[in-house]
This record gives sequence, C-alpha cells and structure tokens, in this order.
Amino acid sequence: MSHVAKKQKTNNNNNMASTTLQSSNGSWVPYDSETDFPIENLPYGIFRPTADAEARVGVAIGDQVLDLSVIHTTGLFRQLGSWTNCFCKDTLNDFMGMGPKNWNAARQAITELLKAGNATLRDNTALRAKALVPQAQVTMEMPCNIGDYTDFYASREHATNVGTMFRGPENALMPNWTHLPVGYHGRASSVVISGTDIRRPRGQLQIDATDAKKGSKFGPCRLMDFELEMGMLVGPGNKLGDPLKIESADDHVFGFVLMNDWSARDIQKFEYVPLGPFTGKNVGTTISPWVVTTAALEPFKCKTSAGVQDPEPLPYLRDPDYRSYDIQLKVELENEKDVPKPVVLSRSNFKYMYWNHKQQLVHHTVTGCNMRPGDLLGSGTISGTERSMFGSMLEISWKGSNPFDCGNGISRKFLADGDRVTMSGFCQGDGYKVGFGTCEGKILPAHTD
Repeated sequence: MSHVAKKQKTNNNNNMASTTLQSSNGSWVPYDSETDFPIENLPYGIFRPTADAEARVGVAIGDQVLDLSVIHTTGLFRQLGSWTNCFCKDTLNDFMGMGPKNWNAARQAITELLKAGNATLRDNTALRAKALVPQAQVTMEMPCNIGDYTDFYASREHATNVGTMFRGPENALMPNWTHLPVGYHGRASSVVISGTDIRRPRGQLQIDATDAKKGSKFGPCRLMDFELEMGMLVGPGNKLGDPLKIESADDHVFGFVLMNDWSARDIQKFEYVPLGPFTGKNVGTTISPWVVTTAALEPFKCKTSAGVQDPEPLPYLRDPDYRSYDIQLKVELENEKDVPKPVVLSRSNFKYMYWNHKQQLVHHTVTGCNMRPGDLLGSGTISGTERSMFGSMLEISWKGSNPFDCGNGISRKFLADGDRVTMSGFCQGDGYKVGFGTCEGKILPAHTD
C-alpha cells in the first residue's frame, strides 16, 4: 500500500451556519475547541509512527494519534475479546467488516480510556508514551484496501448547473435523474491518499469545440478541475444476488472521508458518449486519511436541501429517515507562483444532496451487486444554490465564461499547474467540532515526451 509523508492539517472554522450541540464529555488529552478531533469524534486511520515502522490502526484525538495496536497488545481491550487484533493490521478492512456491534464496543472502550476521569492510561507514563504519538511525526496511509469505487451524481444543484450549461435550463435534468441515483463505476487503483501529487493528464481532445465530427488531437488536458465530494466507505457487504434494504442500510456504512474526484473536462467531453466517464475521470481521486464514523456523525443528521423527494421514489428507495449530515465544507486554492496565500473557492455542505448515502448504497445493490468492506462510494459533486457554494471550477467559472478572481490580478477558469487544492470539513457542536482533517493535492505539469 502506497503512502506519502505529508502531515495532516486541521481546518479552521469557516463561520457557516450550523447545527449546535452540547459537548457531553472531555478528555485528559489536551486540545482546544478548534481541533477537528475531540473525544466526540475518534476517527480511524492507518499510520506509521516512524518511517520504518509497521503500519497499524490509530484513532485521532486532539493533535495525537492513539495507537490501537498498543492498546490491544497491552491488554486494555481484553474485555472486548481477541478480535481487537484487527487493530494490529495495516488496513481497516477487517474491522470495517465486523459491523455495528463491534464498532460500538470499540468506540465505547476507546472513549472510556480517554475520558478525563479515567486514570488507566492517563497516569501510566510509560504506556502513555507508547500509545500516544504526535500527529506531526506520523505518516498516514490509505485507510483500507479499496476493492471497488463508484461515483454518483446526486446533488440536484450540481446536476442542474451542469445540465443548464450543456443542454439549457429547460432540459437541465435528464428524465431519469429524479427517479434513481445516477452513478458510474470508477477506477479504484487511482484512489490516493491526501498529499499525493496529481499529474496533469494527456489524452484525446476535440479539435472543434462545437463539432465532434471533426475528430480529435492528442495533448495535455486544458480544463483540469476538482470535484468537492464526500466518500462513503462500506462496512459489512452483502451476498451476490441479495440486495440491501433501505431500513438496514446504515448497518453497512462504516464512515466517511473527504474526497476530491479530479476531472479532465476536455478529455471527458470527447469520450463520454455513449458509455460515460473513462480516462477523463481515472486521473486520480484523493481522499482524506481519517475515517469519521457514522456514530460520530449521528448527532448531525439534518434535512437535505430537497427536504422532500418529488416524485416519490420507488418503494426500495423510500428512506423513512430521509436525511443527510450537516457537514460544512470548504475548498481552498494556492500556488507558489501566483497565489501564495490560500483563497477560498467554495463553502458548501453535505446536506446539498438529493439522493442520500443510504439511497445510493441500496440502489447500487438493487440488482444483487455484492458490496465488500472498504468499497468506496463517492457522493458526487456537492454544490449549493450560489456561486460561492459550487463544488467545481466548471460551475464556479461557468464553463470558463466567468473566471474566478484570486486577487492581485490573478484569475482561474480551471486549474493551473502548481495549483494546490485543499478541502476541509467539519460538523459544528457547542464548543467542539467533529472534523475530517484535510484532503489536498497539487497539479503537476503534463509529461512532455
């Protein structure tokens, strides 16, 4: 499994309106209210405490990583049983596949160890020194082996924007869009961890933008883009031939990561008819390393931007708890050459989803398609109703007709070489945040040979 020695940043409050919840407890691990990783969060990740150490499972708490392999081997998980040896492995797949019973037991045990009044680890100086590792010194790995990756197109605002650009407002949404979650199978091998550079791709580009019959030429992508998404990681799967039910869908969702589904818009334009995205979308997909669990997100459930689905979905897609999560999202751009200080491209929210994560998962399996622990489902680009909430450069610049002002006379229609795109997200409680860290990547120049 590949890794990069990039250190994760924690994001700052972006001052968006949010759900307010009361903090219920504290930890003996010191942190302030701006950390992404309070005791209410406890996201899982795979890390190396030193460059030459074996990878293992950790939980983020404040600016530290709690090494769960140490907690297991020293017997502090003995009440849970021998299954906690999964925390000594270099992926989360086994733990993901165990389901809510074990997930909840582990979360409760970890919370108890970290509570302010629990002296077991707090007052054991030698053990604490082994079990807690500063995040600043660790190397983060991919959280799991991703066997399959599927991307959806599930924000009504985004789909309407794109449809309006290419087909006009009268035909913005295709006839099927309000009846099912539209998606396509992506490329799992090019899903990478935050901090991995992305090479500008080359491919076939349409010679005449208005007439595809004039053919193509080969060259570097000119319309490189980001897509602001959330990635859902599957827990227990289903047997081939046995679809999942909407009522139990949450039992099959382990957690969420931030996701940037990079897009080569001009390559995509020439190739996508009739079978959809291909080389324009297999360039790379970046995810954040910390997986925030559904247990941590549960207090932040909220109505989607749609509120009610019209027309009513078919019975298998009718979610009796039709909601999403109030996750505040931000996208920033910087470039050492001409945008030395980060500028905010977008402030959006995961609640801008028409088809929620459960409906996406259930529709994926309606044919009996079998999901497996660690499978990744991208939400699709998340956009709101205003330009400041759009989740891609395609929308922000409105297909290049309205460049984004970066300041100091610099603007962007699409991404330039050297651009670093950083995504962050969090749920806001009362005096605490449940955050995701960051998801970032930099565009490298295309190959010239």
